Amino acid sequence: MKVHLFGAAASSPGCANYGLKHLAKEHCQTHPIGSEFIEKDFYVDDGVTSTDTVERAVQLAQEAIEICKQGGLRLHKFISNSPAVLQNIPPSECAVNIKTKDLTVKDMPKERALGMQWSVETDCFKFDNTLKNQPPTRRGILSTVASIYDPLGFLAPYVLSGKQILQEMCQQGISWDDPLPEALRPRWESWQRDFSNLEKVNITRCYFPKAFGEIKERELHHFSDASTSGYGQCTYLRAINAKEEIHCSLIIAKARVSPIKLTTIPRLELTAAEVSVSVSNMLREELGYDQVKEYYWSDSKVVLGYINNDARRFHTFVANRVQRIRQSTSPQQ
Repeated sequence: MKVHLFGAAASSPGCANYGLKHLAKEHCQTHPIGSEFIEKDFYVDDGVTSTDTVERAVQLAQEAIEICKQGGLRLHKFISNSPAVLQNIPPSECAVNIKTKDLTVKDMPKERALGMQWSVETDCFKFDNTLKNQPPTRRGILSTVASIYDPLGFLAPYVLSGKQILQEMCQQGISWDDPLPEALRPRWESWQRDFSNLEKVNITRCYFPKAFGEIKERELHHFSDASTSGYGQCTYLRAINAKEEIHCSLIIAKARVSPIKLTTIPRLELTAAEVSVSVSNMLREELGYDQVKEYYWSDSKVVLGYINNDARRFHTFVANRVQRIRQSTSPQQ
């Protein structure tokens, strides 16, 4: 097949993705760094990755450009927080809004990295605080809450409070275009006022400071908790360098509303612990660290009892979640 008609079938993105992966595998011997980048760090036609040095970043970009060129593809719109990297990439292949900029001054633009706003100058993730003018109905509230794109969960507590308002409207049987009940209006208006503060949130992209030095040990700490209104987890990366200095970074967080059907707090705590385990499985694959210690934290003695119990048989709900937790972890963790 030499030609593929985009939009004619639902498999078009899959075909494009396969083409890139196939190119990467064909050139993995001659261009190992660029090949690994294309194979592991691309999502359809966007690639995002990090390197330890300018030299490696330049080599990665050059190899990736050459690999795509061999397949008749033009890889361009490069952006980096390092002017030294961009100076080694042809201006025609850089992002449109930096082609005419002086890379020696600090006026780098904001970019989007897989849908997230990235301030190139400060190397931080930022969030859009443009509030859509939606009516205070169930449909409008759903549209507003869902408009916050936060795949890593940095805004999880704030988004959760919006979801809880929506859940209460569902519980009360309010139709899609019925007005917001007066009892919920103060909470929704408060949530809307806080929306303007999202622009103040800055999350450092890099897990470690530039001068942190060689990392001797890495640890992942997973915290989970639950209540009658919601449950969730968050994961921190704890690094120790050669000087025994310690630095911690928030990597990811998850927050979900509790089910409408009544259930016990221990079961919700157990569900939150299971979410921590599923996040751990994903991070082990995505971070690619050779050696990393993992620890799981829960303030529920009942959950710890579930996980450490080898003799008692539990009800299906508990037994299934305990089994999934113990498949990927040990009780000592």
